[in-house]
Amino acid sequence: METGPGRMSRERHLVAGLDLGSTKTCAVIAEVVGDLPRMPLAKVLGVGLAKNSGVRRGMVRDIDETTRSVAAALRDAERMAGVKVSGVTCGIAGEHVSARTSAGVVAVNGEEITPQDVARVNEVARAISLGRDHELLHDIPQEYVVDQQRGISDPVGMTGTRLEVEVYLVTVQATAAQNLRRAVQRAGYRVSDVVLEPLAASYAVLTDDERELGVALLDVGGASTAVTIFHEGKIRHLASLRFAGMQVTTDLVQVLGVPQADAERLKERHGVAYKPLVDPSEMITLPSTPSQGVRQTSREMLSDIIHQRLDEIFHLVDREFEKAGFGGGRLPAGVVLTGGTAHLPGMVELARDVFAMPVRAGTPEQGISGLVDSVDAPRYAVPVGLVLYAARRVAQGAAAGGSLVKSAGVEKLFGPLKRWLQEFF
Repeated sequence: METGPGRMSRERHLVAGLDLGSTKTCAVIAEVVGDLPRMPLAKVLGVGLAKNSGVRRGMVRDIDETTRSVAAALRDAERMAGVKVSGVTCGIAGEHVSARTSAGVVAVNGEEITPQDVARVNEVARAISLGRDHELLHDIPQEYVVDQQRGISDPVGMTGTRLEVEVYLVTVQATAAQNLRRAVQRAGYRVSDVVLEPLAASYAVLTDDERELGVALLDVGGASTAVTIFHEGKIRHLASLRFAGMQVTTDLVQVLGVPQADAERLKERHGVAYKPLVDPSEMITLPSTPSQGVRQTSREMLSDIIHQRLDEIFHLVDREFEKAGFGGGRLPAGVVLTGGTAHLPGMVELARDVFAMPVRAGTPEQGISGLVDSVDAPRYAVPVGLVLYAARRVAQGAAAGGSLVKSAGVEKLFGPLKRWLQEFF
């Protein structure tokens, strides 16, 4: 029995997360449960997965294909959950995302710092020109300074005459966000929020201790690899590299002489990212045309192709760590791998070899209940993180049940949510 989204949402606080990747669209539907508003949890009800070739490196290139993929993924998730949703929280990532820190300073008028003073200094830090082609996605306060006393997370109630803030501003290309919203709307859903994907994934896979010590979240997808560094509880660095799982598939096509779809299947079924893990005597049968005849190759050769390409990608990531000032073991909590390519056997071993630091696979396990086994894979880190983000937003009373906040974009997402972001980072 299908229940109308309005009544069901009000009663049960349903939220949905949507991750539009270059090869697949992942949807997760959850119910907001737990101790509201203090400790919201997401009870996973349904999961949907659909192929998608309409997105490249975070940009919608084909609206019709993306719309079809969104509709298919959400329809499957709704069928599993036995509910209908109206609003969805969408992830966004790619090379068009940029981040910078911005400082603000104001004079404190009263005897002690008030929430109005904090709002004022945040507004000053945000008041920079983004240009016509960019829109603000997140503004996350990193730290406050009261009369040169640094490292303050919440200055309200303190005494001082000068209040400063350092804010981490994340912006996206306006057309990229608009096309993403349009594809989702054409599929029959409303976009509640647009959220930076690595930020969302961090809610699902990282612990507070890891964020405090220093950790890199590495999302290895189809067309790009997102690098996000957290340290002292704050987000410190964002980057997107245009090399990921698709390059591995292309290498298999060229070396083994198989079509793209067959190369993808070989990678999924027999692929191993770390060559020493493979038995040299194991053979696999290759897809063949009549003229090629029956062909076989060693699984070790298949692994060697994958190993070499991923080794190259990880070395590019290591260079990014150096550039951000976190090379040479300055990330005590190491690296956490998420994304569709991260499920390949041997990824953790290869990453440990290259980075020479602790590495683990980031499967979603923070703050969720329900069908946990349905999302027990690195590719679900982003959509699960998105429902956690939406759940916290519901808990703050910003929009009950994931219903749409009527706004032109994400600019009006702040308010109660900002208070939560300050507490979270």
